[in-house]
Amino acid sequence: MLSNVTVPIVGFVAPSGTGKTQLLKALISRLKSEGFRVAVVKHSHHDFEIDKPGKDSYELHKSGAAQTLIASKYRWAMISENKNPEHEITLNTLIKQLDQSIVDIILVEGYKFECFPKIEVYRVNITSSKSAQPPLFLSDPDIVAVATDKSFVPKNGIALLDINDIKQISQFIIQHFSLKMPQ
Repeated sequence: MLSNVTVPIVGFVAPSGTGKTQLLKALISRLKSEGFRVAVVKHSHHDFEIDKPGKDSYELHKSGAAQTLIASKYRWAMISENKNPEHEITLNTLIKQLDQSIVDIILVEGYKFECFPKIEVYRVNITSSKSAQPPLFLSDPDIVAVATDKSFVPKNGIALLDINDIKQISQFIIQHFSLKMPQ
């Protein structure tokens, strides 16, 4: 389990192309409309930049800084280089970077091999060959629910959620993780 977590956390796991990001976008919007403050951690298998070439912060970072922090009155971001890219940064390490005092829940996209509560996104009606893989809930005891477009009987009391019903999914999360309604 994750030792750095002080608020409820739930991950969304599935092969690439199954709609995790779309589901999370809708869920974040729904939870925010109900007054909840949400943090998100997204895992990527690709290299990425969060800044633009030509900007001062980009140039400062590219000059060799191990960490670059850019801030304005609207937001701030830290870019930190991984000294050993052969080893993924753990979710627990990333969670430690979040200010959990200003959020009610952390949603995670990915990190399916880490031990923490997860909702599997399982689509049957998708053209991706990756969707033909067996469901993760069959072998991952950390999966607490399956958001799907298929009707089946889940095992061991795992909740079955309609992937197209954001209200149902948000209500499941609120109840399952005992989120307190914001004041």
